[in-house]
Amino acid sequence: MKKINFLLSSILLISFLTSCNDKKLTEVVEVPLPTAQEKVTIGFADDVKADEGSFQVEKLAYAYDALAPTVSPLTLEMHYSKHYLTYTNNLNQAIAGTEYENQSIEDILAKVDPNDTELRNNAGGYYNHSLYWKSMAPNTGGTPTDTLAAVITRDFGSYTNFVTTFKGEATKQFGSAWVFLIVDKYGKLQVTSSQNQDNPLMKNAPMPGKPIMALDLWEHAYYLGYQYRRRNYIDSFFNVINWKKINENYEAAIRRKY
Repeated sequence: MKKINFLLSSILLISFLTSCNDKKLTEVVEVPLPTAQEKVTIGFADDVKADEGSFQVEKLAYAYDALAPTVSPLTLEMHYSKHYLTYTNNLNQAIAGTEYENQSIEDILAKVDPNDTELRNNAGGYYNHSLYWKSMAPNTGGTPTDTLAAVITRDFGSYTNFVTTFKGEATKQFGSAWVFLIVDKYGKLQVTSSQNQDNPLMKNAPMPGKPIMALDLWEHAYYLGYQYRRRNYIDSFFNVINWKKINENYEAAIRRKY
């Protein structure tokens, strides 16, 4: 059998059309799928490049298959090389020749007019995904350590309470959404959510703050692996949380007195 780059399923359809009293009858015969199937070939994240512009895609610190089974290799490849890349390219196009062209993504999000849906959606999509990739890593999960462990206990009462709060916020979302762990203006940890590609840095955020961890709840983030079982995806996210990076994000937010 020849090697191919993608899994092909061959279904032979034989249609017999006959005419009877001006009515057409169609018979379809299905041939069973072959038992031997080719292996799907996954590409490399390093090959993904955005078009020329102010922003480039954040490089993944792991391979497409590194987060399985929480995130399947095909899910991560499609998510990163198609969805995320599109947000990046669209963001560069939206800010080209404008006051935002040489500003940081955080500054853009803080200033963007909520009525400017093109910039709002693509800037949010770029930032949210960039944070999402860094919120995960292979061979991580477990419970946080260092400064973050103490702060979670301080602000949520216990790590268990935090998990319950975060999963509860994620589970109640309907449709395309994000859930964030943020540092608010008082330096306290909070769990909040947003619809579509909004985030807590925007003017219209119901709970403003500096995001330090993000969970993507759009269907393209999990559907290939979980279908309708989004709760399973939410639970599995805790197996790949990169607590070391989240701790670094927290300390950076405190230093900047966000």
